[in-house]
Amino acid sequence: MTRPYLHYAWEISLYSGKTRAYLRYKGIPFVEKTIHLWTMPTIQKKVGAQVMPVVVTPEGEWLQDTSHIIDVLEQRFPDAPVVPATPRQKMVSSLIEAWADEYWLPTAMHFRWSYPENFRDRFQPEVGDNLLPFMPRFIKNRAVTRVATLLRSYLPGVGVVPGQHDIIERWTHEQLDLLDTHFAQYAYLLGSKPCMGDFGLIGPLYAHLGRDPWPARELIAKRPNLHAWVKRMMKPTQPGAGKFIANDVIPDTLLPLFKSVFGEFWPQLELTLGEMERTRANLKPGRGWSRMLGMIDVPMGNAKLRVGARPFSLWMAQRSFDTFHALPAAEQASVQSWLESLGAGDAMKLAIPRLRQIALRVAPE
Repeated sequence: MTRPYLHYAWEISLYSGKTRAYLRYKGIPFVEKTIHLWTMPTIQKKVGAQVMPVVVTPEGEWLQDTSHIIDVLEQRFPDAPVVPATPRQKMVSSLIEAWADEYWLPTAMHFRWSYPENFRDRFQPEVGDNLLPFMPRFIKNRAVTRVATLLRSYLPGVGVVPGQHDIIERWTHEQLDLLDTHFAQYAYLLGSKPCMGDFGLIGPLYAHLGRDPWPARELIAKRPNLHAWVKRMMKPTQPGAGKFIANDVIPDTLLPLFKSVFGEFWPQLELTLGEMERTRANLKPGRGWSRMLGMIDVPMGNAKLRVGARPFSLWMAQRSFDTFHALPAAEQASVQSWLESLGAGDAMKLAIPRLRQIALRVAPE
């Protein structure tokens, strides 16, 4: 390799933290390229949407979507794999990645946008400097206002409305406490090295909760083990080092998380599937479903969170189903036994139609 990979991203971007942590852990040579206002049309042309992160390979390939990027790079850099080789750990890694990418969006969006100091002290100055680095501050602020207005328009769709703030906050505190307890015993989810699940979680737990002033102070800093994990993920002291726990063991400290994976995220998938089937007749060729469909009531803690159905969550879940069905029969049986022990014996029977990704949308395969 004569040239490094290019990572088009912002530090403040949720999913950019996922790929950045991965590139650092794997020791893949890369250069971070801040996305400016004039960079966005090129990204739109190359990958079909104005998104971040985007990775450009030394060969000139433009890769979009964090899970796809990591899949491609795992093939090219097989040393220190982040996908466990054993069946139960492989499934746990995949399930937590999908759950973190999709079910944690209300948490990420709420704790960024519901506390004004985050916008004042972090979002406005940083995004302004990223978009228009050579412009005076008042012009930067005008540009940021337009970006913020667009992003805030998405809040009701992910459940961030005043009547639901308490639901999101109670749920988040519970999950962060569970993670803090786990990281008191283990450096990462499945041992002394990160898996795909770790990279899924670092998205919301770094850019939104770990850097924005209010949640960084009130949520992460007050949980020292979780705080230390965030630091390890973003600044690995020994790239590529570590091992997964032997004998395909799943730590008991992780099991409470699956109450949410199967008791909350899975119902969201089922309800989203219903919305997709309801709107299938309206699909336009080559376009796929809209990013947000009708509103659904999703379990969250002891309450229901009203959110928009997001078809992309089913594409992410499809990756976990593919992981399960690719296992040899004996390994499938081992995973199925583990699922049954959690009361989730029917989890792999959810009938998701085959989906393909089209930038930020999904369409029937």
